[in-house]
Parts: sequence; C-alpha cells; structure tokens
Amino acid sequence: MTGSRRPAVQRATEPIARRLAGHRWMPLWAVIHHRGRKSGTEYATPIAVIPTSDRSLVLIGLPWGIDTNWARNVVTAGGAELDWKGETVRAAGARIIEADEATAFARPAFRFVVKRMPGALVMRLV
Repeated sequence: MTGSRRPAVQRATEPIARRLAGHRWMPLWAVIHHRGRKSGTEYATPIAVIPTSDRSLVLIGLPWGIDTNWARNVVTAGGAELDWKGETVRAAGARIIEADEATAFARPAFRFVVKRMPGALVMRLV
C-alpha cells in the first residue's frame, strides 16, 4: 500500500515504530529487510513480532491484510533478515497463514489479538 491508501493509523505510527524497532529493549518490534518482487528495490519495514510458543518461529501479524506488499515480497524470496532484539537474524520458509493457524502458534496472552487479524506471516529462524 502506498500514499493515502495506507490506513491513517499506520501512517501515524510508522515513524515511532521505525525509531524503536529492532532494539534489544523493544522485542515486539523489528525491522524486516526485503526486496521488491518486480522492482528489486531494497526495503526496510517496521513490523510487530508476535511472541510464539516455539522460539524457533517468527510470527508477524498482518493487520492490513494478507495481500500486504512487503509480506508478498518476503514469501516470494522465501525469507528475510530482521533487525530484532538488538541483532540481525535470518528467517526462512516464509508463508502466509490464516488467523486460526497463526493463533495456534502465538503465546496464549497474544492469541486474542491474532484471532482478529486477517492472517500472519510465519518463518523459521535459521
């Protein structure tokens, strides 16, 4: 999504998320590095990481929908690098999943949030 098609809440919170994401003391926010499917342009997008019961998984909610461009870029590439918890990590096997499956991966305290999203992106840390 670009320009005015992005939700107002996303436009308003992105500068804050971009500033805080990836730091060790902010484990719920990360920056995902991906490349455009068609343009090849490199992007760094702030994202919210949902804590999972399996620490080898990275679960990223897709509140703006499963057709989000950055998520489609990551799936096409098969994975991505994330600046997360103060370090750069690599994740592979990217796939978009329905909210029901994502809810099963999420820690119990976060399941109510995940249930309300259209889907999520899941990857395995490598």
